[in-house]
Amino acid sequence: MKTILTFARGITSVLALSALSAIAGPTVYIPLGTGNQVIAVDAATDSITTSYPAVDNPHGLVATPDGEYLVAGSLLETPVPAGGPSDAPNSKLFVVHPAHGHVMFTIPVSGWTHHQAISPDGRYVVSTHPTRGGVSVADLQTNQVIKTIATGPAPNYTVFTRDGKHAFVSNSGNGSIAEIDPSSWTMKRTLEAGPAPEHIVLSKDEKSLYSLNPMAGTVSAVSVESGKIVETYKIGAKLHGLDLSDDGQTLFVTSSTDNKLVALDLSNGSQRELALSPAPYHLNTIHGTGKVYVSSRNEPVVWVVDQKTLKLVGKIKLPAGVGHQMAIVP
Repeated sequence: MKTILTFARGITSVLALSALSAIAGPTVYIPLGTGNQVIAVDAATDSITTSYPAVDNPHGLVATPDGEYLVAGSLLETPVPAGGPSDAPNSKLFVVHPAHGHVMFTIPVSGWTHHQAISPDGRYVVSTHPTRGGVSVADLQTNQVIKTIATGPAPNYTVFTRDGKHAFVSNSGNGSIAEIDPSSWTMKRTLEAGPAPEHIVLSKDEKSLYSLNPMAGTVSAVSVESGKIVETYKIGAKLHGLDLSDDGQTLFVTSSTDNKLVALDLSNGSQRELALSPAPYHLNTIHGTGKVYVSSRNEPVVWVVDQKTLKLVGKIKLPAGVGHQMAIVP
């Protein structure tokens, strides 16, 4: 009888675990800026599951591919003393261990961090430092910055190719995109980008880069091969968020002035719009869920939008601050 009960409990446990894995969704980590914390959201239920405090004004955020670590950049920096070296570390990267629930350690960097990217193997974190004219490369095996690279004035956003052999950095100060060779962490060439580019994303086939030009209200399509702009799409006023749909056919763009989310069909240039107010801001497509998360610049909320229908299907109320660059762990 005891054997039968034990067997039954085992079957029940397996079924329960199977059910949980069937409904489990990606975890979305969201830095809350002046809220001084990072939260975790279950993308299956769009509910906040936990919060990681003691992260100073986080804006950029990445996760290692296995989800073991989060690395948050900070908008907070301390003044460099008069006469001190210009590259003196005066800000930090915060390394969070989600399983332990707290900041494990910090990595000193020079200048506040805007956005971040992580190499596909999870070893290197590239942070943009707009006031320093370049990016830092932190090695998560040694927990220190191993290289700083001058990319151009006011670098904003970085993306890696899937094989990790190329990285691209937008430079808002001169309308360019810098290509970096991660094998040597050196500059390779400069591509066009449109005026004052900020967020960038690679096409699914990685033959095109899409750069957001917020003040011009446009998105530029840049050929990776030629480095030239091949198409320009007019979207709206004061753009900010940018990401690609699961199938790679649609670009999602936010206009904080026009209070709208735009879905741009890359096959024909047509556009659909969803009114969101106030001030839609950062966005991320949550791959595998058919959802887009869009934060508000003015209120502590994240809207949940269906990728296909462009309908609002939910809202996540944040505990503080506003949502910035999100990191998704499958």
